[in-house]
Amino acid sequence: MTPALLGALLLVRVQGAASQPPWVPRSLSPFDAAKAESLIRNRLPCLGCHELGGDGGRVGPSLSALKGQRTPDQVYSMIRAPRGSVMPRVPMNQATLELIASYLVQRAPTQGPPPRAPSPAGVSPNVSGDQLTADLYAQRCAPCHGVGGAGDGYNAPYLPVRPTAHADKAYMSTRSDDALFDTIYGGGYIMNRSNRMPPYGQTLARDQIWALVHYIRKLCSCQGPAWSRGGG
Repeated sequence: MTPALLGALLLVRVQGAASQPPWVPRSLSPFDAAKAESLIRNRLPCLGCHELGGDGGRVGPSLSALKGQRTPDQVYSMIRAPRGSVMPRVPMNQATLELIASYLVQRAPTQGPPPRAPSPAGVSPNVSGDQLTADLYAQRCAPCHGVGGAGDGYNAPYLPVRPTAHADKAYMSTRSDDALFDTIYGGGYIMNRSNRMPPYGQTLARDQIWALVHYIRKLCSCQGPAWSRGGG
């Protein structure tokens, strides 16, 4: 394939994507609306970072009054492929994606508590010698787990379960590296923990997740159980 032909094909794809009509929410029955609400509160990690009806985190914008403030296409696109923010991409099938987006843009606005201005997460102590990983921890983990891993991030008071203290040597010594990786990769729900811990497996590379695991080991100055060592 010549460069000219390849360029023409790419242009056609870009123009085709740009010409796609905006997404339109579907009408929801009372059952659909109740299902969406239950998924948001009990299964998906949305309320780890967002407030809805007075419940939820303060990392991202409130979901209480999206109707009239964001277009349906904006809400749909942000859930499907977040860009320009720390929001991770949460795996979900097309039916669930459309259900959640339809619910949020049609839900009657409610008055949540005044939003708390997030405190800067700052830069984590460079205990690993790897500034990139320290900055990644500060951006993705510190809002809940705290800059030093004490479980005291600015978002922690808004969560029903206190975030794990990564600096707790006694507790973290009971967690294997594989378990830490799986929790970061897949989120809290699949590990039988709080569903408000979001998954980063579709957002971060595996090497980045392993770097965070090793960084957490530096924060707690500990290793996992003896039977679990030697991987990663």
